[in-house]
Amino acid sequence: MGYVINDKCINELDGSCVDVCPVDCIYEGLTKRYINPTECIDCGACLPECPVDAIATPKKADPVWLKDNAEFFSAALPGKDDPLESPGGAYGTGPIGVDTPLVANWTKE
Repeated sequence: MGYVINDKCINELDGSCVDVCPVDCIYEGLTKRYINPTECIDCGACLPECPVDAIATPKKADPVWLKDNAEFFSAALPGKDDPLESPGGAYGTGPIGVDTPLVANWTKE
């Protein structure tokens, strides 16, 4: 399990974390970024770059966001037929354009 991005990232798509990630495992939803838990190598390069301190280690992450981050990759997202899983890098995938149901509903609150 890799690092986790929490609700502080909703509507904050700065991208500094993406720029320093050596394995390209930070994916862009519609309003939030997600770290692929199977692609992340736990290097910590993203931690000091996040302008809103939204990234945490799995041990320090809120269980709600730990689960939500994993579900971005393991469950079929709204409007998608299949889970994203591990496509091997965010750059080649580009923005996914949709968030998990938790984040989509969070932004409407």
